[in-house]
Amino acid sequence: MTRFAGLARILTVFVVFALIAAVVLVFTRNDMERTLTVDFPRTNSLYKGSDVRVLGVPVGEVKELKAQGDHVEVTLTYETDVRLPTDVKAVIISPAIVGDRFVQLAPAYSGGAVLPDNAKLGVDRSEVPVELDEIFKSLDDLAVALGPKGANKDGSFSSLIENTAKQFEGQGQQLNETLTNFAKLNTTLADNKDELFGSVQEIEQFVDLLNRNDSSVRSFFDSTARVSNVLENERDELAKTLEFLSKALIDVRKLIKDNRTTLRHNVDNLQSLAEVLARRNKEIEHTLIDAPIALGNLGLAGGSPKTGTLDARADLGATFGELLTNPGALPNLLCQVFFGNEAIPVGEQLCPSLAGLLDSLLPDNFAAGAAAVPDPAAGGAEPPNPDQAANELGNLLGVNP
Repeated sequence: MTRFAGLARILTVFVVFALIAAVVLVFTRNDMERTLTVDFPRTNSLYKGSDVRVLGVPVGEVKELKAQGDHVEVTLTYETDVRLPTDVKAVIISPAIVGDRFVQLAPAYSGGAVLPDNAKLGVDRSEVPVELDEIFKSLDDLAVALGPKGANKDGSFSSLIENTAKQFEGQGQQLNETLTNFAKLNTTLADNKDELFGSVQEIEQFVDLLNRNDSSVRSFFDSTARVSNVLENERDELAKTLEFLSKALIDVRKLIKDNRTTLRHNVDNLQSLAEVLARRNKEIEHTLIDAPIALGNLGLAGGSPKTGTLDARADLGATFGELLTNPGALPNLLCQVFFGNEAIPVGEQLCPSLAGLLDSLLPDNFAAGAAAVPDPAAGGAEPPNPDQAANELGNLLGVNP
């Protein structure tokens, strides 16, 4: 009896430890799994225990399926070390026409926020495969639509097939080349999809810009329409203008053709002149800067300080006429030439020296020429007419009009 009592105690201890291990395993397993609830439109061939995969690798299983009116609520679990992105979707995959299906979670996690435990995905974030019955039904609908009760009710579809066959008869090689080129076109578009979509986006932005500036665009089109109306009303005059312009262009062409050598020579000369001007750029710049200053100095030296003008033209006829009637005015004239319009009078400063120099160089009776002129009142010869003398001297010098 003592031996059986000891064995009973050992069995009791073993059962207790087994129960504790089972409880720990259950709770630990729950901590090692995460739960996700997904609403699917339908769950054909999906059962409790079906795989849950990420990138084709099993990471969990389907725990429960519940019908909820127009959709099915599926509870599934996956391992805690598997991370899912917040935008994950659940897709039922059918690896074969007949057989069990599994749930694929995609896309795989690549960074960012992680989907929390006990999350739920709605019908808008789940996908199911097309059922074989739906494919057969679609084919049946197409056959009925093209059959005797549809498009071929009057034999139209049969006629289309026959005519198409006749059109393509003997064109097999060309059709093959067309399909080949179309395939190359698709390949080119696929290789340049970024540029293609970029162009489409730019067109979209342009259309959006036109939409935002609709009033301005309408105003532009209205202005263009008004211009078109004006041109339409003036089309006869515009046609004549274009005709005259065409004739003028013909004349210009003939002129250029006849004078091609001269024009080429002139262009070469202009090119040479342009090169010279380019080489003398600095000198021209200095000239344009210094010329106004030089002209100002010249005006101050040979012109009137009061009026700021350059006295470069003298009335020679009147001047020599005055000398003929009054030879003694020569010193004063020279003073005016050398010392400006504000000449120093004879007898002051430099002019007396000039007058003395002229007296020593000229004949004795030159300075007294005015006194030697006969007086008409005394019955002598009439003095010369100043205007007549001036005209004769002007004719001689060629300055009279």
